[in-house]
Amino acid sequence: MHEPVLVLNANYEPINVCSTRRAILLVLAGKADMVANGRGQIRTVSKLIPRPSIIRLESQIHRPRPHVKLTRREVFRRDNYTCQYCGRRDISLTLDHVMPRHLGGTHIWTNVVAACASCNHRKGGRRLEESHMRLLHIPHEPPASAQYIFGKHVSENSEWAQYISGW
Repeated sequence: MHEPVLVLNANYEPINVCSTRRAILLVLAGKADMVANGRGQIRTVSKLIPRPSIIRLESQIHRPRPHVKLTRREVFRRDNYTCQYCGRRDISLTLDHVMPRHLGGTHIWTNVVAACASCNHRKGGRRLEESHMRLLHIPHEPPASAQYIFGKHVSENSEWAQYISGW
């Protein structure tokens, strides 16, 4: 009951991922229709309920375009879990501010990168030029596209691909 279900707006735009339990409640309440059933059925005492993998809301939800929040997990994901100084893929990554905060750097997408502990320690609280280090990739804000936001679920839910790739 906790598998992810893709929620589409009335115009088939992907807007959210919810649990199977929540999706079934939305369908039973008449607020959503089931688009794809790729997971079989749930057996209750009196009937069989199809287990949805994609649902579409009955009415259009107007909401602002999504933005990717600046979190540790999203910085690591953007940088492909790789140190941006030495290129090592390490489990123990840290965040590093390219322009240190005590020197006027801000906590924004273009100033934060993933770094291994040794590179972060070597750079310290200095600028890149002072530490004689280089970045492998220039940091940027990741796109807030449906492919980036919901793409991590496509490997387990192949039927989602046609709805995610179009946006």
